[in-house]
Amino acid sequence: MKKKVLISFASIIILFSVTGYYFYFRTTAEEVQFRIEKVARGDVLVVVTATGTVSAVRTVQVGSQVSGTLQKLYVDFNDKVKQGQIVAQIDPTFLEASVRDAEASLQRATAQYNEAKRSFGRMKTLLEKNLASQADYDVALAQYESNDAAKKQSVAQVERARINLRYATIKSPIDGVVISRAVDVGQTVAASLSAPTLFTIANDLTKMQVQANVDEADIGKVQEEQEVTFTVDSYPEQTFRGKVQQVRLSPVVSQNVVNYVVIIDVPNPDLKLMPGMTATVTIQVTKKEGVLKVPTVALRFNPPEEYIEQQKDSSQVKEDSIRAERRKQWSERIQSEGGSNGGGMDQQSIQRRMASRGITRVWIMNERKKLVPLMVRTGISDGTFTEIVRGKLDEGQEIIVGTIALKTQNSQSSSPLNQQRQQGGGGMPRRF
Repeated sequence: MKKKVLISFASIIILFSVTGYYFYFRTTAEEVQFRIEKVARGDVLVVVTATGTVSAVRTVQVGSQVSGTLQKLYVDFNDKVKQGQIVAQIDPTFLEASVRDAEASLQRATAQYNEAKRSFGRMKTLLEKNLASQADYDVALAQYESNDAAKKQSVAQVERARINLRYATIKSPIDGVVISRAVDVGQTVAASLSAPTLFTIANDLTKMQVQANVDEADIGKVQEEQEVTFTVDSYPEQTFRGKVQQVRLSPVVSQNVVNYVVIIDVPNPDLKLMPGMTATVTIQVTKKEGVLKVPTVALRFNPPEEYIEQQKDSSQVKEDSIRAERRKQWSERIQSEGGSNGGGMDQQSIQRRMASRGITRVWIMNERKKLVPLMVRTGISDGTFTEIVRGKLDEGQEIIVGTIALKTQNSQSSSPLNQQRQQGGGGMPRRF
C-alpha cells in the first residue's frame, strides 16, 4: 500500500514537472515579438530646424537731435508716411531765441571786424610812408585777423542755431509704416547724450525677413538660396515660404550655447506676418525623390542571439562567403588607409570607419523564422528614414525594426510586474 502511494506521488511530481517545463519553454519561445516594416520607395528630405523672429527688411528708428517739449504729433501707430513728411514738432521757442542770440553775436563780431579792418588799413598806409613802426603794423594785423576769425565763428554759430531750429521739426527719413510710437504730446525730449527714439518706421511690410538662430552643429549645412518653410503661432495651419539670404559670421553666445544668425527673405503680400512674431523654421538642406528607404531604427536594431540563424545550407554558406569576402576587402581597404596615417586599426575602429561610410546591416526573417543580416550602404537620412544606396533589398520587402520584450517569467504568473513590455523600434507588431 505504501509503495503504491509513493509511486502515485512520484507520478504526480513528474507530471507537474513535464507540464511546467512545456509551458515554460513554450512561453519563452513566445517571449519576443518582432516589429516589422516594409522597405518603401519615397522622398527623403534632410532639414535643419530652428526658431527665429519675424522683422521688416528695413526698419528706421526716428529720434531727435535737440531737446525740448514735444508740441505736436502728426502720425500715430500704423500710419503710412512718405519720405520728408513731418511726423512731430518740438516746441521751437528756446531754439528761436538761440538763433536771435547767435545773430546778435554775429552782428557784434562783424562790427569789431570792420573796425579792425579800417585800423589795419590806416596802419598799412602809415607804414608805407614811414610814419609808423613795424611793431604797430604787426599789432594792427593781428587784431584784424583775430576779429576776422571771431566773425567766422559767429557765422558758424548762427548756422548751428538755425540747423537746431530745423531739427525741431521731425520728418520721416523713408517711406513706410509707423510700427512704434514712444512719446506723447507734452513730453520732454532730452537729447544731451544720445538721440531718444520717438518713432520706429518699417520701410515695406510686404517684404519681411526672419532672423533664425541656428545651432553651431547645423550651421555648416546651411547655405544661401536654400528653400525654407516656417510657421507662426498666429497661423498654425499655414506654411510660409522663403529663401536663405545671408548666413552671418558673427556668433551669438548664450549660456555657453553658440548660435549663428541666418537671414531668410520672406514675401508678405497679404500682410499676415507682423514684426516680432516667433517663427519655427525648417531649412531644406537636401532632398532626394523616389529613393529606396528604410526606417532608421532598423539600422540600429540588434536581435537576441537565440533568434539569429545558425544553421546554414550550401546556398547560404556560399552567399555568406561572398559577404565575408566583401567585408574582408572593405576591411583591408580601410586598414590600408589607416596604415597610411600611421599604423593599423583594430576591429572596433574598422566597424566605426565602415559605419561612417554608410556600411551597415538590416535584419530579415527567413522561412524558418530566424533572422538573417543583409549588408547595405546608406545615403542621406532625415532621422526617421534612411536612404538605401546599395544592398539586396527590394521595395515591399519586410525587415525587422525592433522587438517587444514580454515578461521574462512564466506567462501563467498573474503578477502585474510580469505584464510589463519593453517596446523596441517603430512599426506594427507581428507575432511569430
